[in-house]
Amino acid sequence: MHADSPASRSPGPSPRSGPTGDPDRTDGPARVTVFTNVRPYGAERPVDLTVVDGVITADPAPHGAQVVDCEGRIALPTLVDAHIHPDKTAWGEPWVSRDPASTIAEYTAEDVKLHHALRTPLKERAERLMGHAVARGTRAMRAHVDVAPAYGLAGVEGVGSARGSLRHALDVEIVAFPQHGVIRTRGTEELLEEAARTGAVDRVGGIDPIGFDGALDEQLDIVFGIADRHGVGVDIHLHERAATGLESLRAIIDRTRALSLRGKVTVSHVFCVPGLPERELDRLAADLADAGISLTTVAPSSDLVLPIGRLREHGVTVGLGSDGVRDSWSPFGNADMLHRSHLLARVQDARLDEELEAAFRSGADGGARLLGLPEVDLGPGSPADFLLVRGECLPQVVVDLPHREMVVRGGRIVARDGELVGR
Repeated sequence: MHADSPASRSPGPSPRSGPTGDPDRTDGPARVTVFTNVRPYGAERPVDLTVVDGVITADPAPHGAQVVDCEGRIALPTLVDAHIHPDKTAWGEPWVSRDPASTIAEYTAEDVKLHHALRTPLKERAERLMGHAVARGTRAMRAHVDVAPAYGLAGVEGVGSARGSLRHALDVEIVAFPQHGVIRTRGTEELLEEAARTGAVDRVGGIDPIGFDGALDEQLDIVFGIADRHGVGVDIHLHERAATGLESLRAIIDRTRALSLRGKVTVSHVFCVPGLPERELDRLAADLADAGISLTTVAPSSDLVLPIGRLREHGVTVGLGSDGVRDSWSPFGNADMLHRSHLLARVQDARLDEELEAAFRSGADGGARLLGLPEVDLGPGSPADFLLVRGECLPQVVVDLPHREMVVRGGRIVARDGELVGR
């Protein structure tokens, strides 16, 4: 399905499994809610959205359905954070003054210092940030969680616990991320293996096989070997640029093909791709699409953001993410994916309505494809996952970032006025 075109759907709710439906209902009458006076995508005339067991339907609402008057607010699909680090956050904690750092090794040392300095348990900090993301309109995220001898699997356990607490409102994939290196930090390989073997994570990660670990083949053989043995996916941080990054990326493509991991591998950041000559970019994009490898960007700057439109033309899935949120790497970040779509539009120098809308789609649809979730188009058969704001139209919302007045997940109201409700 193309993200910018309405899907061809049957008029009634289709059977679904998983968190986009009603995970608590096993039998009995259907759960029906009618959201009245809604303007999907800023439509001029309000309509009613009838939701049956978490799915929008074109059928008339039965007598006795719950009614929620949305008072002409705009409804937009909730978004997906394709790359975030909730285990490291100091969100909601007293202000932290950061020491100078410029290399990955220096930043990881700062991570350890902050980890020991924060008094609030990791699970509470992660849940606080993840809940905040929900209240700003996030329906799913891929959480990269540090796995290293300095922490053991504490981060995986903490974020896993937070995931359980928020399962009614948020889908979460967990990546065991070797921030300290797979090879350069002894004991990390065993922790990655344990996390994957026990089912605690959905993916295993890697980081700059040449530039940081200094062992391209050894690191990738370990990471891909764990993924292959335990049936998990892969998501590798690749900050390497120019020829070094392309060498690593080609090695990732080769292993994905060799192990038949199509659709299970993501490369994050991929700073070697922006600025490639057009022909080289097209060849690389064709290879990525053929191998079923997806990419993520956090839109850090105009020279490092991925060429999303061109990649998608070749069939490459590209997700958008928050990255770190108020951690030792940066005091910035807010886990607000509508704001991240705004930042993407700015670094892309978006000016036209269709460019602003495309930035929103990157935050909503790109991440949904990445996590294998159904896309939301607010039509019959669509998951009832949307946020409500006051405004004129979608491009204006992307620019002005109005207050999220309501967030709905699977037809249930999960947040109002920036606060979680209905746990």
